[in-house]
Amino acid sequence: MTRRNSNDPGTIASEFKSHIAILGGLVGVMWLIRVADGILPGTANIYGIIPRTSIGVRGILFSPFLHGSYQHLISNTIPFIMLGWFVMLRSVREFFAVSAIVLLASGIGVWLFGSPGIHVGASGVVFGYFGFLLSRAYFERSALSIALSLAVGLIYGSLIWGVLPTQLGISWEGHLFGFVGGVFAAKWLSAK
Repeated sequence: MTRRNSNDPGTIASEFKSHIAILGGLVGVMWLIRVADGILPGTANIYGIIPRTSIGVRGILFSPFLHGSYQHLISNTIPFIMLGWFVMLRSVREFFAVSAIVLLASGIGVWLFGSPGIHVGASGVVFGYFGFLLSRAYFERSALSIALSLAVGLIYGSLIWGVLPTQLGISWEGHLFGFVGGVFAAKWLSAK
């Protein structure tokens, strides 16, 4: 029996294929739902987060897959893929742990404190990945995490303004609680 080295090109190619499949699958679901909602307008977004209502609780899990328009989805797709992949570089298991934490933090925060209306979109998760990647360097203090944090800060640093209530119709609460969830995930996972 032979053991494959993690630096083996076959292993790296296999991991990269699984990263593409996971991120592509998640984004594919978002796009399929957006297309279906375009055909039957308004049918999907009712599953978003409706703050402080019992029916709105389901949106905590569903809202990241729902988007109010194609422009909304396009603006979330690239950062979701890029930041999600940066999170996934360490391990797929860590990606799913971070995703679950930020999805719940963002969703519960919006449900508890969000402004009235239906909140949808993957930006809470995107901000969670952003918070995770920035703060992981602080908690871990490894060369890799510091380099990744610097790269993310340079590329996506302006995202930080999205946690403030600067635009009507934008769920800044989702951004804020997603970011906080990402910082929590970084602290929790670096302690393991």
